[in-house]
Amino acid sequence: MAIFRRKIEAPAVASAPVQAAAAGASQIGQFYSYSVGANEEAALSVPTIARAVSLLTTVCGTLDLKSYSLAWNGEEYEKIWVEGESWMVRPDPSVPRNFIIAKTARDLIMYGRAHWAITSRYSTGYPATFQWLPANMVYSTKMPSSPEWFGMPSELEFNGLPLDVANTITFLSPNQGLVYAGRRAVQIALRLDQAAERFSATEIAAGYLQQTSNSEPMSGEELGELAAAWASARRASAIGALNSAVEWKEFSSDPSKLQLVESRKYQALEMARLLDIPGYLLGIDQSGMTYQNAQQSRQDLILFGARPLLHAIEERLSMDDVLPRGRHVQFDIDEYINDFMMEQPEPVMNEPSPNVAQPSTDIPQDEMNLE
Repeated sequence: MAIFRRKIEAPAVASAPVQAAAAGASQIGQFYSYSVGANEEAALSVPTIARAVSLLTTVCGTLDLKSYSLAWNGEEYEKIWVEGESWMVRPDPSVPRNFIIAKTARDLIMYGRAHWAITSRYSTGYPATFQWLPANMVYSTKMPSSPEWFGMPSELEFNGLPLDVANTITFLSPNQGLVYAGRRAVQIALRLDQAAERFSATEIAAGYLQQTSNSEPMSGEELGELAAAWASARRASAIGALNSAVEWKEFSSDPSKLQLVESRKYQALEMARLLDIPGYLLGIDQSGMTYQNAQQSRQDLILFGARPLLHAIEERLSMDDVLPRGRHVQFDIDEYINDFMMEQPEPVMNEPSPNVAQPSTDIPQDEMNLE
């Protein structure tokens, strides 16, 4: 059976060309050198994006993998479920399956591509174990600045060293990564958050100092020193004192406007649109949330957000360099949804109390003939 096939280590094939092309393999597993891209780190600092990515990666990492082949029954192709490979349970023996799948999904969201290194193979030559490589550290000199890859790369570098493409699995998303397609939207969200942070750090009310008409005019430098001294004194004490030459005038602004509440809410919706997730799943717009569509939330999350990621992983792991021709991989979405629906308690109808008079259901005879 496939699960008991003997494995051989990929480096066991000793040849100079392979060793030269796989110089980047020496960096694989050196976790101290791994890093997260600056654009990815900035995007994940936006709470809406962090929540959306958490939801999507959790769904992808939760689903089980199963294998099937196709058979023609005379009218259509029928899926015949077959025994899966051992790596479908744990692709990387050193980490849980949900970790490597979730990291792969996050790279697809952020960069539109993800990478696995093949660390061992079966005696048949097919991959047996893998290890996730951060997409931020994998480059292609032939496509250095392209936000989207339109095919499998013919050469790769990992952490600046050449990587053997034959021992690398590259996943391609149908959509551009968030760090490319959402660069401007993320920058706007960050600037709005920074503006709100500056307002929240201000300990005194916003306003200005104005000289009275009968006082001696002050220079710009003197006015700056006066404003700085006033702000410093107010931070130290809530009580301030001014002479007759200066008046304090407070801005009559709405705090919600100063904190840009509406703008930040709109930008949060933009982040939801960017990630293909309904706003109510991110706690943004819950005006149309009801008990009925709450039960459909898992389906909505998979349909609108996770499906492109799941298909990208499924189709890549079903290619002929991973599985024999005719074998396919699929995530078990039905079990994920059905288990959730089975956990929901059935609604209980309250029995009428015997001590409470119930309305009569008898219709008077003279009211039955409406004509």
